[in-house]
Amino acid sequence: MKRLLLVSILLGSVMFGAQAPPNPTRAQVVQMMKDISNWGRWGKDDELGTFNLITPEKRRQAARLVREGISVSLAHTLEKEVFPDNPTPFKQEFLMGTDGKMRAGAAMDVISSTYHATTTTHMDSLCHYIFEGKTYNGWEIEKYHQASPTRPGFGEGPGCMKNSILGFKDGLLTRGILVDIPLMKGVKYLEPGTAVTVADLEAWEKYAGLKIGSGDALFLRTGRFLRRAERGPWPAATQSAGFHVSVMPWMKQRDVGLLSSDSVEDVQPSNIEGFPRPIHMVAINALGMPLIDVADLEEVAKVAARLKRWEFMLTVTALPAPGGSGSPVNPTATF
Repeated sequence: MKRLLLVSILLGSVMFGAQAPPNPTRAQVVQMMKDISNWGRWGKDDELGTFNLITPEKRRQAARLVREGISVSLAHTLEKEVFPDNPTPFKQEFLMGTDGKMRAGAAMDVISSTYHATTTTHMDSLCHYIFEGKTYNGWEIEKYHQASPTRPGFGEGPGCMKNSILGFKDGLLTRGILVDIPLMKGVKYLEPGTAVTVADLEAWEKYAGLKIGSGDALFLRTGRFLRRAERGPWPAATQSAGFHVSVMPWMKQRDVGLLSSDSVEDVQPSNIEGFPRPIHMVAINALGMPLIDVADLEEVAKVAARLKRWEFMLTVTALPAPGGSGSPVNPTATF
């Protein structure tokens, strides 16, 4: 009864007009994780999580959304400069000839990226967030995460032997939904620290004339990159608009397949002791829901507004990196 009451309070506080739902305690977030957990739902050996909800019929449904044949990238262009929100820039080195010039026969380069950052669009795998020594579905890190340190802070080894990004090698094709809260509220962008609630999501369904359902991928536009273009970069990793953790029981009820935003999904700061990014922890660890951080949603927002249609066929492919905790990705919306 107490568990159901907690979920009811968290949902009710946002469904009946409260603009700023109360922040749960750490203990309440832990209880939420237990209450809405998908561990064991698809079997004890499962490593796909909510991607199990993306059925063949769901893919066919998504393909039927292609009408105009317009494709739009949802990825932010990689940046090589250091900014307050890009402390570890993308690196690119071109291979040169002995004369110091580009090779005459073929251009070749080496690229590297600390992609779990706030300017590189990337997918988090299900081993990315660990709670009490376990990743999604109960895989123990002591047994299924290994590295052989070769220099301080780094290692070479198998990495995540369970729940790695390799499990998503076949890619993702499903219905994508743009949730454009600034458009609905008549503002250019949301200010950092603005929490998006269940009330906002349900208001958006009415505004856009659609219903969020099983296997859908939600892309939350806060206007972060428009604000960045107008006012300059800021530390978005710790200061950003995003989902309030109280949306997570609703996400479970709707069986959402994937979450994304133009920042880190979580409203920042979370102001929850012990859970700086509770959306990440609940989604990845408890629900087995992959996340796509740092989607650039400005162009797709323009196309969707022009077409007055905020659903599309979404395709995403990740690098098939054995043991990877995630991967840079280039999600594509096709209308």
